[in-house]
Amino acid sequence: MRFMCGIIGYIGVKSAGPILLDGLRKLEYRGYDSVGMATFEGSGITLKKDAGRIDDVAKRERLGDMQGNAGIGHTRWATHGGVTKENAHPHASCDGQIVVVHNGIIENYSELRAALAERGHFFRSQTDTEVVPHLLEEELRRGNGIEQAVRNVVKQLHGSFALLVLCSREPDKIVAARRESPLIIGLSDHGTFAASDATPFLGQTKHVAYLNDNEMAVLTRGGAAYFDFNGNPVRKEVAEITWKAEQATKGGHDYFMIKEILEEPSAMRNALLQDRKAFTEFAHEIASAKKAMVIACGTARHSAIIGKHLLDRVAGKQVEVMIASEFAYFADNLTPDTLVVCVSQSGETADVLDGVRKAKAKGCRVLSIVNVVGSTLSRLSDRAVYLNCGPEVCVAATKSFINQVTVFYLLAYAMRGAFDEGVTELTKVSELLLKAFELNDARAKAIAERFVKNGNAYYIGRGVNFAMALEGALKMKEISYVHAEGMPAGELKHGTLALIENGTPVFLLNPTDYTYYDTLSNGLETKARGAVLIGVGNKNNTAYDEFIELPEVPEIFYPLLEAVPLQLVAYYAAVARGRDPDRPRNLAKSVTVK
Repeated sequence: MRFMCGIIGYIGVKSAGPILLDGLRKLEYRGYDSVGMATFEGSGITLKKDAGRIDDVAKRERLGDMQGNAGIGHTRWATHGGVTKENAHPHASCDGQIVVVHNGIIENYSELRAALAERGHFFRSQTDTEVVPHLLEEELRRGNGIEQAVRNVVKQLHGSFALLVLCSREPDKIVAARRESPLIIGLSDHGTFAASDATPFLGQTKHVAYLNDNEMAVLTRGGAAYFDFNGNPVRKEVAEITWKAEQATKGGHDYFMIKEILEEPSAMRNALLQDRKAFTEFAHEIASAKKAMVIACGTARHSAIIGKHLLDRVAGKQVEVMIASEFAYFADNLTPDTLVVCVSQSGETADVLDGVRKAKAKGCRVLSIVNVVGSTLSRLSDRAVYLNCGPEVCVAATKSFINQVTVFYLLAYAMRGAFDEGVTELTKVSELLLKAFELNDARAKAIAERFVKNGNAYYIGRGVNFAMALEGALKMKEISYVHAEGMPAGELKHGTLALIENGTPVFLLNPTDYTYYDTLSNGLETKARGAVLIGVGNKNNTAYDEFIELPEVPEIFYPLLEAVPLQLVAYYAAVARGRDPDRPRNLAKSVTVK
C-alpha cells in the first residue's frame, strides 16, 4: 500500500503548540485525513488528535493552545487502519510516558503486535505505528534511557520509517530516527525542528541538516547531535535552503494549483539556469552510455516519455523509460554498463529510491533529475540536475512537470553540443506559456463546466503528443475524480472505441506536427460515434466542437504549451465539481513508501 504522511517536531524556547500547528498546515499536502499533536506540559504529556482536516480538528481540539516548549505532530493519510480518532497519530505507550509519530510502513508490525499483546500491552488503534511506543516502554523498564531505547527498537523494525519520539522522563529532548523515509533537521536561534521536509519551518530557519538512512538525531533547545543506529557519532554539514517561505503560500489565489500554473513561465526560466559545464557532462554521460534507462512514476514518467522522444529526435539517442515500481522486476539482469536516470520532483519517491538501490547494487551509475536539493535521491546519485522550480504544494504536479520536460529538452540540445542554442530557444518558449494561459483560461473553464456531469473523458495523441494525452488524463482524474484515459490515437480501434457514446468528451492533442493528419483521422472516428471533439493545437478545424488554441512555435515544443490548458481544464473541472484541487482524496504529494 502506498501513502505519505507529514511529521514535525519542535523543541525550543517558544510555545510548541502554535509552531507545530502552523507546520502541520504546511505539511497537509502530504496527508489530510487525520491530525494530532503531543506536547510536554509541566509534569506530563498532553496528546490531542482526531480524524478530519487540520483546521477542523484544530478548532475542535484547540491544538494551537497546547502548552509546552517541546512537541511532535502528524498529519495522516490512512493505510493501516481506517480514518478514525484512534488511528490518528501520535500514538502512546500504555503508561502514556512515550508518544511517537511515524511516516513509513513497519512491515513486521503484526508479529511485533502479537508478541507485545501476549506480554500484556493494550492497543488502542489498528496502525502499525503503535507497536513503537510499546517497544520503547519495555526498553525504559529495562533501565535504558530514551536514546538507547530508540536504538534498540529501530533494530527490531522491518520496513521504512521516519520517527519522532517524545518521552516525559526526558522532556529536554526529542529523538528522531530514519530509514528510507525523509527526515530533515532545522536549526534556528530559538530551537530545533525535525520534519518530513523543510516546508513547515521555512519561516523559522533556512539552516538544515539531512538525516541519512539508519541515522538518528537527538534534538535539544540548543541544536542536534547525530548518530548511527549503533550509537556512533555522525558529523553533519549544515546546508542553507534557498527557497523563500512566501513561495509556499497561496499568494492571494484560491488554490495553490492555479498559483503554480501561473508560476510556470518563471519556473521554466529557472530550469534553464544550469551550470553549462556540469549540465553538458550530465548530458554527455547519457549520450555515451551503452544502455540508458529512465525510471519515474506518475507525472514524472510522462515527462520521461517526452524526454525519450526528444533525445531520439533531437540527439539521436535512444533510451528506455520504465515505471519505477516495475523496474525492480527487471533489475536482476542489470549490468554496470547500464546508466539509470531517475526523475522525481521530491527526490523521496520510494519506488524510485528502491530502483536506485538495486541499480547501485549491480554497479550501475545513477543520474537524477530532481527538484529538492539535499533529497535522498540527489544524495544517492552520482550526478544530479535540479529543476529549480521552488516548492510545489499542490498534490497535482504542474510547474515541476514543465521543468522536468524543459530539462529533457535542454539535455537533447546539450547532447548535440548546442546547450546555448537550447537555452535561447527554450527561453522564447517560456514567454509563450503565459500567452497559452491567457488564450485558454476562460475557454478551459467553459469546457470544464460544459462537461460537469460527464463521468468519462478520453485524451488521444500520437508521437510525443501521446505523452501529453497521458498527462492530461492523469490531471483530470486525480483532481476532479472523472474517469479519464490517455492513449495513443492509433490504439482507439483496438478496444476503446467501444466506450465512445453520444456526448463523450475526447481531447485531441493535435498541433500541426508530423502526426497531424493521422491524429485528425482518429479524432474523426470518435466524432462519428457521437464524441464531442476538443481539438488542442495551433490550427482549428471544422471537425472540432471545441478548440483549445496554442501559440505558434516550432513543432517540437508543442508539448510544453499543451500542458498549460490541459492543467487548466482539470483545475476548473475540479472546482466545478466542488473538489479541492490541492488535496485530492486518497492521494498525497509524493509517495515515500512502496
